[in-house]
Amino acid sequence: MNPNNWTTANIPDQTGKNILITGANSGLGFHAAMALSGKGANVIMAVRSLEKGKEAAAQIKSTFPNAKLDIMQLDLSDFDSIRKFSEAFHAKYTSLNVLINNAGVMAIPTKETTKQGYEMQFGINHLGHFALTGLLLDIIKKTPGARVTTQSSGLHKRIDAIHFEDINWEKTYDKWKAYAQSKLANLLFTYELDRQFKAHKINAIATVAHPGFAETNLSRYSGFVVKYLANKLLAQSAEMGSLPIVRAATEKDAKGGEYYGPTKMGEMRGYPELVKSNNASYDTQAAKKLWDISEKLTGVHFDF
Repeated sequence: MNPNNWTTANIPDQTGKNILITGANSGLGFHAAMALSGKGANVIMAVRSLEKGKEAAAQIKSTFPNAKLDIMQLDLSDFDSIRKFSEAFHAKYTSLNVLINNAGVMAIPTKETTKQGYEMQFGINHLGHFALTGLLLDIIKKTPGARVTTQSSGLHKRIDAIHFEDINWEKTYDKWKAYAQSKLANLLFTYELDRQFKAHKINAIATVAHPGFAETNLSRYSGFVVKYLANKLLAQSAEMGSLPIVRAATEKDAKGGEYYGPTKMGEMRGYPELVKSNNASYDTQAAKKLWDISEKLTGVHFDF
């Protein structure tokens, strides 16, 4: 194994671990589920469509016949669905070794809203995962060495602050700025979550990753240039794009608050390494403000 080229061969044995992945039926989440199943994990595939989840599970089993997979329904755009999922998860499991907050939407052309009325990208990418993590926190706390790993994006660098004055894009809507805000929120959330773990002496860490420019169906709203030309010329495979979050979720020596991503071609391609997010993501006051707003909007309060 080349120490500079981290691949699935570097994943430690995951036998006996419960790993929950949102959006596990396609793209980066599917390849993460495939890789972790191959290392012995019990992978809980949290998917919006059970039918698509079953199809993805069948694909994984065609490669790893002994894969341990549990398909569970979860719609991150609906807090009621997230609470229902949490209840079902609590009925089945008493430990959660890794929560991978992976699912997401990108560059929706015109403003759409979640069931509870929040801008869709902020609502799914941040608020949905914030609520899910909070509702599963009791199980995370009971699992020694647990990890919460969240998928961000290099595009978080397109903005230099959360637009608290219009966080729900009521006055205006820019699809790329809205996406960038949701991905900056992922970083602020991860860093604050890890600070809270440390402050409350909880044996868990929070890490974060970005996939670079990966060819997935996430770019379906991105327009012809990105969807077809750039994808074909610049993008790396979804399998390569999944490596950063898998590393962030499994790296044995990972420390809380670490951020993994590719480093080549302006962080668009390459194997996962430690990278730095923008200055705004390390703003502790903004992180606390976002946390308080997120608890208010979701109705989920973290009981550390």
